[in-house]
Amino acid sequence: MLPLPALPATTDGRPRRAPRAVLWAALVVLLLVAQILLVMLTLNYEEARAQERSDDVAAAALAALRQRSQTLLQAIQALPAGDAAELPWAAAATEMLRRYPAIGRLERRDHQWRVAETADSPLRRPVFERWPRAELEREALTTCDAARRSSAARYSRSQFVPGLGGLGQEVMQLCQPLLDGANLTGYIVATVVLSALLDDLRLPVNAQTHELSIVEADGTRLARSGSARGAGIYIAQRLLDLPGAPLQLRVDAAERHPSLIPNLSTALVLGLSMGLFCVVVLLVRDGRRRARAESRLAEALAFRKAMEDSLSTGLRARDLAGRIVYVNPAFCAMVGHDAAALMAADVPPYWPAEQVLDYQRRQTERRSVAGEPGGAVPTALREGVETEFMRRGGERFPVMVYEAPLVDGQGRHTGWMSAVLDLSDQRRVEALSRQQQERLAATARLASMGEMASLLSHELNQPLSAIASYATGSLNLIAGAASPATGAGSKPDPDLPGLLHQALSRIAEQAERAGRVIKSVHDIVRRRDQAFEVVAVDQLFEAVMPLVRMQARGSGTRIELQLPQPAPQVRVDRTMLEQVLLNLARNGIQAMDGGTPVAQRVLSLRVDWVGGGAAAGPGRSGWAAFSVTDQGPGIAPEVAQRLFTPFFTTKGEGMGLGLSLCRTVIEQHGGVIDHENLPARADGSGGGLVFRFTLPLAVPRQAAAAAALPDTARP
Repeated sequence: MLPLPALPATTDGRPRRAPRAVLWAALVVLLLVAQILLVMLTLNYEEARAQERSDDVAAAALAALRQRSQTLLQAIQALPAGDAAELPWAAAATEMLRRYPAIGRLERRDHQWRVAETADSPLRRPVFERWPRAELEREALTTCDAARRSSAARYSRSQFVPGLGGLGQEVMQLCQPLLDGANLTGYIVATVVLSALLDDLRLPVNAQTHELSIVEADGTRLARSGSARGAGIYIAQRLLDLPGAPLQLRVDAAERHPSLIPNLSTALVLGLSMGLFCVVVLLVRDGRRRARAESRLAEALAFRKAMEDSLSTGLRARDLAGRIVYVNPAFCAMVGHDAAALMAADVPPYWPAEQVLDYQRRQTERRSVAGEPGGAVPTALREGVETEFMRRGGERFPVMVYEAPLVDGQGRHTGWMSAVLDLSDQRRVEALSRQQQERLAATARLASMGEMASLLSHELNQPLSAIASYATGSLNLIAGAASPATGAGSKPDPDLPGLLHQALSRIAEQAERAGRVIKSVHDIVRRRDQAFEVVAVDQLFEAVMPLVRMQARGSGTRIELQLPQPAPQVRVDRTMLEQVLLNLARNGIQAMDGGTPVAQRVLSLRVDWVGGGAAAGPGRSGWAAFSVTDQGPGIAPEVAQRLFTPFFTTKGEGMGLGLSLCRTVIEQHGGVIDHENLPARADGSGGGLVFRFTLPLAVPRQAAAAAALPDTARP
């Protein structure tokens, strides 16, 4: 490398800088050289690509020609050899000509070269329509003689066969000798049209821009194919070594030399310096955006992971085959198994052994609803299902499973996502709530009995006083009969046994009356476990009517009881329903104590059929509608809004639990309770208040069994 000349120095001793124009000129020269080299490399590359495309088309066309010639040869060999064949030779030849358009004529000749049968292609005009076949037999005879000597099929040299209108076509004779062991029995001669052979090839799409030709060794073109004419620039030639007739396949691309102007303009517009600068700028911006996106994605994943790990709800993801692919820590803690064991298990270990078959059947049904992987997302199966799981130690516990389709980023259905709630604590709370409710009910019953204590003492005082009176009278009769004043010889009073029997009967009646009152109070006050039983509604009223009538006599209230016949049957907790009827009846009696005249104090207790009449019989499904109606002043709207609120009462001595208990009991039995103020009376006073509640009718076992039988099996 030559040393650079020293820059002249300025007067102050510093080197003088080169003119700025020289630097710009050097930069321009370098850029021009780079652009010219780029253009040349681009042109050379495009020419090489064009030549490669021609070579690829030539290779594909050569392979297709070889395959087609082999196929033709196999089809000719498959033709029937003689008259003893099942399918006539002419019919088989015609069918073959339909399948292979490249064959224009088929001939079957005997071993002495006599024509036995011929068949022309039905897809084109006969090959020898213009020129007699006999004048072109010499080449076919020579070819068949060579095929006989080699015992293999051979092609003849190309021949031009004139046609109508001054046109013609190049054909080759394919001769297949027919041998019976070592004996020659005949020949099959096929006239192959070269142009049709090229047109029948199945070539790739890029071959449409190339011209295909079959040429002889001296360069004479025999046939061509293709919609484009070759430009003679990008040419590829391959040897087509047909048996007995070596030919060449020539592929000529329609493309010309690459044009300089578009490539030069592209090279100038997309210069190296500006292009590189723009790419670097774009890469920097893309890198920054990618880094920010990755940071946000990492934060979102960390947030989701922390959120899933902090949930007390179990999360479980399953694929369409039912295998677990993800669980969160809450689910693992719930069932007592780690995530690896759950995802590796074929059958989930938290399924109870006795329910595995049911769970597998349910999973199969869900898979049939989901359809094929990647299909449409199902919109059903989103409701919660209560089921039972098993912890690692064998403990069963209830769970609520909410399941929804699992969809990937492309919107394809890939599985199911489940949220699992452990209901063990909820069940314990519900059991505790029921116990507290029963205690409140017992407290309410005791409070009710405390309020009725005075009336109960008055009710019991009457039968006890009567018992005492009858007992005293009986003693006096006995004492009088045994008195000395009667004398030893006097006769006993004949009426004495009858009077004593009458007194003792009265004593028994009054004792039974007192026992009924005490038993009614005892049945309602005593606390017992909840037990549902089928009871007729008249039996419910029989249990509470003694206490209701006892309080009604104290206030001068009349009781009207209307029950349908036959009485409806309901499946209830008898003690709780008796408490409801007693509370509503007592409230109605107390509501009429103050402002209702004694003549108008009427408490109406009524039961009706709803959804099934008495004519349908007790087995008819429907509802029993209870109503308790008083003639009191009714209730104000502000009181009606809080009427069923616990511990709300309008009585000075009440606890506010009676109506709240009534609503809870009715709802637990599947019914509803409401109230309504009745229209005002003619004197302007309140028209009373009615409480209504419904209970579902109980269908007897015989009726339920008959309903389950098919129509043909019913009596």
